[in-house]
Amino acid sequence: MKWHSLQPGRSVFCAAMIITGLLLPTSHAAAQSSPSVAREILVEEVELAPVIVDGNILFSLRGVSSFPATLRAETVAERIDAVARDRSVALSDLRIVEAEDRTDIQAGEVRLVSLFDADASVEQLKQHHVLATILRERIAQAIERYRYERSRPYLVRQGVTSAIVLSLLVASLLVLRWLFQWLDRALERRLQVRLESLEAKSFKLLSAGELKSAWHGALWSLRFLIMVILIFVSAELVLDLFPWTRWFATATTGLLTEPLETMWSGIVRSLPGLGFIAVLFFVIRYALRLGQIFFSGVAWGTIRLAGFEQEWAWPTYRLLRMLVIAFALVIAYPYIPGSDSAAFKGISLFAGLLMSLGASSIVANSLAGYMLIYRRAFRVGDRIKVGDVVGDVVEMRQQLTHLRTPKNEEVTIPSSVILNSNVINYSARARQGGIILHTTVGIGYETPWRQVEAMLIEAANRTEGLLREPPPFVLHTALGDFCVTYEINVYCDQPQKIQLLYTALHRNILDVFNEYGVQIMTPNYEADAEEPKVVPPEKWYLAPAVQPGDRKT
Repeated sequence: MKWHSLQPGRSVFCAAMIITGLLLPTSHAAAQSSPSVAREILVEEVELAPVIVDGNILFSLRGVSSFPATLRAETVAERIDAVARDRSVALSDLRIVEAEDRTDIQAGEVRLVSLFDADASVEQLKQHHVLATILRERIAQAIERYRYERSRPYLVRQGVTSAIVLSLLVASLLVLRWLFQWLDRALERRLQVRLESLEAKSFKLLSAGELKSAWHGALWSLRFLIMVILIFVSAELVLDLFPWTRWFATATTGLLTEPLETMWSGIVRSLPGLGFIAVLFFVIRYALRLGQIFFSGVAWGTIRLAGFEQEWAWPTYRLLRMLVIAFALVIAYPYIPGSDSAAFKGISLFAGLLMSLGASSIVANSLAGYMLIYRRAFRVGDRIKVGDVVGDVVEMRQQLTHLRTPKNEEVTIPSSVILNSNVINYSARARQGGIILHTTVGIGYETPWRQVEAMLIEAANRTEGLLREPPPFVLHTALGDFCVTYEINVYCDQPQKIQLLYTALHRNILDVFNEYGVQIMTPNYEADAEEPKVVPPEKWYLAPAVQPGDRKT
């Protein structure tokens, strides 16, 4: 028999099995359908082990407690392998030697295997010498094949064949690359206009860019899959050509086909559930898109709801989206493949535990953020005070609120901190009649209070940026030991300019009291000075101060 004639057919058969394993479901028993495995299934409680020579299974042997089947099979395989390497042993030296309780197969004086009636019963034969005749032929063929596959003509021929296979692989990969590039350009030319039309008809629910990315991804995935198949089949064919690498080709094929068969069987069993999940995904996604369009209209003011503020639109959409996704997950959970397994439940429990331990602050800040939004404590652009921080609201998020202080510093405050703190909103009342700015001065008892009130009112009227209506007013806050404390109150509708308005008001108070020669005794007073502590007008603009009319431009 010419063993070289069987090699290409065997390689093609392996390649066909790989492709079939990717496309069609096959049973694990069929992939391992050797006579020894079939007999192992049929014979109960009998341990069998295959005798493997040069990567090929010759037959299977049973074992006993003192000589296990695996050890027996390995011993027989080593003896056959040693005889095959020894070319001084001719095939005609293989003979069958009968003994009282067994039949031996020998190569010269070397005993290869001993067969008993128990071995024959496994093969459903009555006598062990019949089994010995069959196995002698199998061993002879294996030795002949072993020696032929290590001969020079065979190795040269297989080397040429492997070079041809590798060349065809490189050429196929280049052609595949060119083909998919051409296909990608052709699809882009043909589908670009249709995609834009589809995007317009779907009211922007489907983006042309997303569809383009989808087909690019599909083409890349298909190309990658074909490349993997070509490389794997070529590698298996080349490795199977040589006896030293044939075992690796067989093992690699098993490593790939067995997981593929298992995954394919699992996918087939999970198809109904996966189909339900796919339909549910597209329904939920479309519903969320519609909700996004609706709340976008509310945010922009094109859709108006009675009693619903525009700034509530996006927080409400995010809250609704979270509830819808949670509801969809509850519905889809029973249909997820493996959801009823203990491993899946354990992982879910572990993930839930991590979330409960590590995300408590996140949940607290999220809930606090929603409460702040719907309570309308402040809005973007308002000047507020949280604790010791004063600033303008730049951005409101669920977790954080960003403030910009008058010193142009950005401060980030967690929502839970704001919820548990006293918040002063200067802008809320400024939009409804103005907020009151106030400052105090201490004036001696010898100065008439009516004069002091008039001077404070005049200073307020000189200050630009303050409201004239309601008019400013003065309060007498304290009758101290040495002075009377007066408080000037003015209205302002520009909370972002509070510091500047205070500065201008204080300047005008100093000017007016200096003009009328009244001494301000705040903060402390110990004794009457020889001269009033006022600045005469001629000293108002001492160097380096410059009068307004002399200011250089």
